[in-house]
Amino acid sequence: MKDTKSRITGGRRLEGRVRVSGSKNGADYAIAAALLADDDVVLHNVPEIGDVRQMVEILAYLGAKVDHPSPNTLRINCSELTRSEVPPRLAASLRASFLVMGPLLARMGHASCPPPGGDAIGIRPLDVHLAGFRSLGATVEQHGDIFDIKQTSAFRGQRVVLDYPSVMGTLNVMLAATLADGATTIINAACEPEIESLAHMLNGMGAKITAAGTPMMHIEGVRSLGGVEHRIIPDRLEAGTFALAAAITRGRIEIEEAAPEHLDALIWKMREAGVSVETTDGGMRVTGRETYEAVNAQALPYPGLATDLQPQLSAFLTQASGTSTIHERVFDNRLLYITELRKMGANVVATGQTAIISGPTKLTAAPVQALDVRAGSACVLAALVAEGTTQISDVYHIERAHDDLHGKLRALGAEIERA
Repeated sequence: MKDTKSRITGGRRLEGRVRVSGSKNGADYAIAAALLADDDVVLHNVPEIGDVRQMVEILAYLGAKVDHPSPNTLRINCSELTRSEVPPRLAASLRASFLVMGPLLARMGHASCPPPGGDAIGIRPLDVHLAGFRSLGATVEQHGDIFDIKQTSAFRGQRVVLDYPSVMGTLNVMLAATLADGATTIINAACEPEIESLAHMLNGMGAKITAAGTPMMHIEGVRSLGGVEHRIIPDRLEAGTFALAAAITRGRIEIEEAAPEHLDALIWKMREAGVSVETTDGGMRVTGRETYEAVNAQALPYPGLATDLQPQLSAFLTQASGTSTIHERVFDNRLLYITELRKMGANVVATGQTAIISGPTKLTAAPVQALDVRAGSACVLAALVAEGTTQISDVYHIERAHDDLHGKLRALGAEIERA
């Protein structure tokens, strides 16, 4: 990947309005679900980001026809799929690539794919996915790095117990079960808002899914699914990042088209630290203050604090008085961003899976690297308050998930440029 850089000169309060784009994860999930239908699936509020482009490339390789009838809209037709194998070159850098397995198994009876790629934030075991497929009636073989999975007979609904509430595992079992014979109950299912939104989309296609967004999801299998128009929900992780940007710069931002109810855990911790967060009809209003108090937090499965927001929260807490701790309970390698914050003068250390942040700390500009999407976002937040001009390399990671982050920050008053 060609190196890409950003330069940010810190010290400016961010003020104004910003519109949250559609959810990266929600868009990836919806694109994969389009494989289940013969008719057109039209998706609105799709963010213009790298991960979405990669998912579209995978579907096109499988034989789908995808076009953009208007900005932020995708029309997908999967009536003439020609392949059920995802090559390593397309799966290597995208976490959501393995999500095509459930729809392909349900639709074509066969699917193969290497393990998913994406950010190097920890082990993503596929046991939950594979056990779910086996319970529905699939055989799983592994040839080198390729998982080759087949229906030995028509999928039949089952009670599927997940070892842990894996988001991708929940989704793959849900997608595979939509066309199964009989009823499937997923026990210990993940509860993220993007899962509930995808279930709403699938029901619009003719599926019969109830209790999505709870630990006990129920799917009554149907014979086939049709087309649908579906709007991708707001990206709660982008909304949370802008909320923390307002707080760390002591600014005031109106975050439009956000869903504050998806950010309860973050908002709770921000208010505990002293940030003013008000919900509005169309989103939320975040106002910073001059001093903040340290807090303790844990990154947990939803509805807990999102692991994808804890690096940004750590960056903000460098400006809080006292010692804060954030314990990571989702990914085992999520704390790598700490090395980059330390380059800027942050007093933060890792002990096991816990980040210990002492503040407030005066941050200064330094060359840092966006090690992954959220680590890069943490570097951006730190750079916004650092003295001098910070250069962040490998910002293509950030652009995989954020639609025009540079433009949105500039509109709020940040001094930021893409190099």
